[in-house]
Amino acid sequence: MCTAIAMKNGDFYFGRTLDLDAAFGERVVITPRNFGFWFRMEPPQRHHYAMLGMATVIDGYPLYAEAVNECGLCAAGLNFPGNAYYSEAAEEGNLNLAPYELIPYLLGTCANLSEAKSVLQDLNLMELPFRKDIPLTPLHWLIADQSGAVVVESTACGVRIYDDPAGVLTNNPPFGFHLQNLSHFGNLTAKPAKSEFLDESGAETFGLGLGCHGLPGDYSSTSRFVRAAWLLKHTVRETGEGRCVAQFFHLLSAVSPVKGSVLTKSGKCHYTLYSCCANASRGVFYFRTCENPEIYAVDLHSHDTDGNELTEIPLPRETEFRFL
Repeated sequence: MCTAIAMKNGDFYFGRTLDLDAAFGERVVITPRNFGFWFRMEPPQRHHYAMLGMATVIDGYPLYAEAVNECGLCAAGLNFPGNAYYSEAAEEGNLNLAPYELIPYLLGTCANLSEAKSVLQDLNLMELPFRKDIPLTPLHWLIADQSGAVVVESTACGVRIYDDPAGVLTNNPPFGFHLQNLSHFGNLTAKPAKSEFLDESGAETFGLGLGCHGLPGDYSSTSRFVRAAWLLKHTVRETGEGRCVAQFFHLLSAVSPVKGSVLTKSGKCHYTLYSCCANASRGVFYFRTCENPEIYAVDLHSHDTDGNELTEIPLPRETEFRFL
């Protein structure tokens, strides 16, 4: 379970919830321009755009869950079980990548969504795990910048690239279903509810919020997609960085399962490990964790973006109180 959102509000904001039943060694990782990326089937990138996001670092390699590059292009991988399909063979003339290589390759070589879409036309995602003891994760991706967003899915039918007018991605089923499913909720409104039935019966509405009666409230992928898309469309576009970021985290909170409300088949809690929001226009990455709701920030441009070594920043896990 995860939800990713792309929002333009003066600056461009991109973020997601990462929902799992256990931590995976995640930390904020800055990859400078001269850190070498080595790909299984493609030539290495010895020089590339700098990027910043949440990753686990294994054998010196950043496995990004999501990231933003110095140009403002963003990408996030979300779980896509039962639908993701990876090719067993390389395809001559195409871009042959392992799934974990897609984010660093795109953000390293592409300055904007237009360039990324051009690269993605020849994409072949291969069944190549990072290591034998680390199985491949079935994923699909939200790629976005201030001009728009696309969803990338590799299924048994091939690689599909969908324009994403909603600016939202959750999990399976495939993206086409999610877009079509939105048509079931065209009656929802943020305005006070009106009903001919109530007029005829003499009954009066009580309270506010009945205009969005029927907005799904569960944590299934389809419900989170509808809820996130509806709230993103109706959210107030605040002014000022603090208000914009706070509003973005409110959106993410609306699709974040409370710990204990979703259990796996083995009885483990499936919950939001962290939420993040990148101001892609400024290169600032904000995040908070389940244990610590304080919002922290890392500025890409305050670090050495011309270096050749990763910068790893552990996540503050303990709850902090600010006494006044």
